Amino acid sequence: MATKRSDRQAGNRGAFDAARLKILKTQTICGICGKPVDFSYKNPHPLAPTVDHIIPVSKGGHPSDIANLQLAHRCCNRAKADSLIEPRKKDESDKVIPNDMLEQHFDWINYRAK
Repeated sequence: MATKRSDRQAGNRGAFDAARLKILKTQTICGICGKPVDFSYKNPHPLAPTVDHIIPVSKGGHPSDIANLQLAHRCCNRAKADSLIEPRKKDESDKVIPNDMLEQHFDWINYRAK
């Protein structure tokens, strides 16, 4: 016998709506791209705020568990679709170089564009 999908069971819609409101009130950064979400945009604008399932329901994620929900831009959520993504890790390119570590002089007279 087939198992029932958790998103089809009674009571999940109300629980999802309550969790959605909590996410929209408490989070400000897109969980997918890591950039701030502007709440002045409304649906269907690509940068409008939406709530994304971290583990998609089609892959076994719970539809209304707040631990499985995150804030996302609409375009990021659409691009992710039903795939699983790894959290973005900081790398060397994300480092900020202080001004005192920058080269102080550049020979612009002998500069040749490549």
